[in-house]
Amino acid sequence: MFKVFQSPALATLGQQFVRNYGKHNKKFLYKDGILKDQIYYYPRDTDRQILPPATETPPKLFSVRRLKPIKGLPYWEKRILRGLGLYEKNGVAVVKNIPENNARLWKVKHLVEILPITFKYGEPSEADIERTFLKENGECVVIRKLEEVDATQEKLAAAEQIRTDRLRMDGETLRKDSRLKWLNPW
Repeated sequence: MFKVFQSPALATLGQQFVRNYGKHNKKFLYKDGILKDQIYYYPRDTDRQILPPATETPPKLFSVRRLKPIKGLPYWEKRILRGLGLYEKNGVAVVKNIPENNARLWKVKHLVEILPITFKYGEPSEADIERTFLKENGECVVIRKLEEVDATQEKLAAAEQIRTDRLRMDGETLRKDSRLKWLNPW
């Protein structure tokens, strides 16, 4: 498996080099890797610090949209797209962020657009499913039911009181006041 070669230039120094035939084992090929969170990093600079992972939680769901046509693709990519539900034209699918789905998405990353789904107003419950929709930018919006009718009635009454107040500055009064200030600034 190993052959020892000796070049004429290196023969004078007594140095030899070994040529390895077959598949390289990266664990033994790259010995200076840094293990961080079960991942080996091979930084270019030895004094480079590896940043800790972001503290924010990863998204639970991805919005995946197919960008390229299926015609002419190999069968394994077509199979992955069909499994994700993206075989139809202009298909959009919601995919869980799990390792199996991430591996599938990695294989077709050149064909799809992947957006993390964010929940601006909180995650929907089972009762909110009918009033939930997904925007194109990956934002999931839940339209909540109005629970407190009394608070809304109070707000409507306060708005009506402001509208009918005699000392209220309406548009006409503001125009007159602004015109007077323009003509007589001092």
